[in-house]
Amino acid sequence: MKIILTGGGSGGHIVPLISVARKIKEKVPDVKFLFIGPKGKLEEEFMKAEGIPAKSVVVGKLRRYFSLQNFVDFFKIPIGIIQCMIILLVEMPDAIFSKGGYASLPVVIVGWMYRIPVMMHESDAVPGMSNSMLAKFADRVAVSYAEAEKEFPAAQVVLTGNPLRENINKGDAQKAREKFGLTESKKIIYVTGGSQGARSINNKILDILPDLLTKYQIIHQTGEKNFDEVRRRAGEMGIKTGREGYIAVPFIHEGIQDIFALADLIISRASANTISEIAANGKPSILIPLPGAANDHQRMNAYALAKIGGCVVLEENNLGKNMLMSRIDEIMDDWELRQKLSENIGAFYHPDAADRIAEGILGMIKN
Repeated sequence: MKIILTGGGSGGHIVPLISVARKIKEKVPDVKFLFIGPKGKLEEEFMKAEGIPAKSVVVGKLRRYFSLQNFVDFFKIPIGIIQCMIILLVEMPDAIFSKGGYASLPVVIVGWMYRIPVMMHESDAVPGMSNSMLAKFADRVAVSYAEAEKEFPAAQVVLTGNPLRENINKGDAQKAREKFGLTESKKIIYVTGGSQGARSINNKILDILPDLLTKYQIIHQTGEKNFDEVRRRAGEMGIKTGREGYIAVPFIHEGIQDIFALADLIISRASANTISEIAANGKPSILIPLPGAANDHQRMNAYALAKIGGCVVLEENNLGKNMLMSRIDEIMDDWELRQKLSENIGAFYHPDAADRIAEGILGMIKN
């Protein structure tokens, strides 16, 4: 049995692919996987760690807005389709599992042409342009949000939740505390902008960093591209990373579950994957959606969760340093509020998501 995995562009796409692949491997030990997607550092590192071979293809992004890059990407799409026609003709897999998005577009289209069963996963509350189109070529669509179910034909869609790493909520708080040299005397905030970081969130945290460190300890995932800038700006304020309760790191690959276990509050973008990880750990959170994200999906994700009292949402464009500091203090000083946020976000956690999707893929193959 051979299954193609496709997607990419961020950790939020790669991690679910691997989680489902592991579940399939448990059920069918001799299964073979091949990843097809854009060439990138994250894709290469994650797949290599799993022992999954990867082939890169040219991908073009679909945008709802005007951009000169649209003209370039228009020619990339047919090139990627031709590449996939050759690869899939040689490999001829039993099924395709697509994480959706523009990165998987050529694979899904060619899979449909070759009559290969396709399972697609939609992470967000509202499907983006690529996934709305790709669903027409997929046999089944799994979704993370109940709100997304109505966007696809009833016979095609199933609510599964978002597949996560199996150990994501089995962290050791003491292990992280010792690793980063943090004390028990101050509460801990974990700040993340996702796998690629978020420069604007970094800047807003740096604006209030001296005040934060008088009360709290901070673990700050900055993103690879932003790390040197964050370290420099913190240094200009007399704050050195790794000391006095401030830990700045470019990207956390190993031990993220220990940080989730340790954190008292998480400040994050509103990607579906990060929200699912927060939910799995039942942590109070402040979500700052990415302005201008495709189809405004991060904002929709965050407010779908806020509707059930599962998080606090702050809009980046209106977020001054006094507001951010006051909301942090409000949550940290109110034990009952933290408990309420923790309990309510738990409704979004689907521990069997990867298993249900794996069963769906295997079911398509049997049929």
